[in-house]
Amino acid sequence: MSEAVATRKRVLLVGATGLVGRNVIARSIDMPKLALQGLARSEMQFPDGARMELVLADSEDWGEVVRMIEPDTVICALGTTIKKAGSEEAFRAVDHDLVMDVARAAKAGGATGFVHVSSVGADTGTRNFYLRTKGEVERDLKALKFRRLDILRPGLLRGKRQGDTRFLEGLGQLLAPIMDLFLQGSWSKYRSIRASDLAAAALQCVWEKPAGQFVHEHEGLKRLIAKLEKFEGGGK
Repeated sequence: MSEAVATRKRVLLVGATGLVGRNVIARSIDMPKLALQGLARSEMQFPDGARMELVLADSEDWGEVVRMIEPDTVICALGTTIKKAGSEEAFRAVDHDLVMDVARAAKAGGATGFVHVSSVGADTGTRNFYLRTKGEVERDLKALKFRRLDILRPGLLRGKRQGDTRFLEGLGQLLAPIMDLFLQGSWSKYRSIRASDLAAAALQCVWEKPAGQFVHEHEGLKRLIAKLEKFEGGGK
């Protein structure tokens, strides 16, 4: 094995077929030191120039697959809605249980890093079921004690989804540039973000060296994006 291949960062992307996942794939194209694999339940069309191996498996087998892959880092972009899932229980099965299955398997397989796409407002103490679930998975991920855990808390995501029409989200995307102007100070964390920018922030987390647990809201995401853009094309 050549030295170049041996030093590549082995990253597993979970949730590759979703809005954030597809943007992670697109943003990773010019990163020769990144060995990207995707884990999904169904085939997908890759962006032009993408270099990624896609592993297909039923979600109940994902834990075993992750242990076999033994990634260095996982980018977890799993997520659904209560409406799409069909019930609160089905939503939690994806956004909490499946995420934790992947995370535990990654830790057991030797992964040292985990990057998780959560949501602004995630809180174990809120009455909102969606945000409470997001808060609970953050809490449980922290308990696994990865060498480095990055939790990304974006506001409204801007970008075109494939085969997933969310009317209120679409309306919000149209109004977001105006609404963002009014979100100042402590409210700035609720500003919208392009899915491609969130993907850039997730990829930058892969290269961050300090150990610990980090939560990135809007301003933190912007700093990660700026770091990636500064060094993009410089060997990553």
